[in-house]
Amino acid sequence: MLANYGYKDGSGEYFITIDTDKCDSCGKCAEVCPPKILALVADPFDPLSEKEVPLVIEAERKKIKYTCGPCKPVDKSKTEPCIEACEPCAITHSW
Repeated sequence: MLANYGYKDGSGEYFITIDTDKCDSCGKCAEVCPPKILALVADPFDPLSEKEVPLVIEAERKKIKYTCGPCKPVDKSKTEPCIEACEPCAITHSW
């Protein structure tokens, strides 16, 4: 399942998408996130699952454009730390 965290406004769409089916619950994305907006929690979309998945903490969802901005690399050949740390490629950013 694709879980989208973020918002859309007049300047664009700012979402972090986490594919909970691909996620292996390693927690590396949360460890390397400089602003610490990712947290590993019980899967809120599958209450029967024992798996933990990362999500964007509620207080940051409406401002990820600014919170994640410093992590966005100037060099297009590089990626954000959370995406780079995610071996199963379960995290993407919309911007």
